[in-house]
Amino acid sequence: MEDTQVQKQISLRNIKKMALGDLRGIVYPRQVVLITSKAEAEVMGKRSIRDDVMAASWHTPLSFSPQMYAVVVGKERFTYKLIKKSRVFCVNFIPYSMEKTAVFAGSNSGEHMDKFKEGGIIFEECEKIECIRLKDCLAFLECEVENEVEAGDHVIFIGRVVNSGVKKKSNERLFQLLQPGGRKFGTVK
Repeated sequence: MEDTQVQKQISLRNIKKMALGDLRGIVYPRQVVLITSKAEAEVMGKRSIRDDVMAASWHTPLSFSPQMYAVVVGKERFTYKLIKKSRVFCVNFIPYSMEKTAVFAGSNSGEHMDKFKEGGIIFEECEKIECIRLKDCLAFLECEVENEVEAGDHVIFIGRVVNSGVKKKSNERLFQLLQPGGRKFGTVK
């Protein structure tokens, strides 16, 4: 058997194994967004208004009329607690140049640190919801939670888009590639 035929057989076996054992092999690459949230939270016995940002690649548009958008958040995430309490979130579409910001936001919990201060992330207030958004985002969707769906260890927050905008035109958005640990990124030019 020729080397190329052997390579094809090995590749087909890996694809079948990946498809049966790991959904990521099918659905990646995925566009990375930063989800911002804000609510009163109790941390170490102290109540205060807290802002948070998390990286997410599990998100999708759901409806054009009315405009609806969904984000998927792990139940153990601080962002989950804030969205559950405030019933709002903002989806921030980011350029490839914000890869380090996405890794920082996705690797640290905002429960015990101010990710904006520690990560040098610049934000501004949303216009229609009590939340913040990234000043350097390409585009944003300000959403009010209409529904939430339990999905195993995650919750799908379904938001009605109450405000949106494009701040910068760019085709170089950040995409998460398939790799163990999820720390490999790319873009489409």
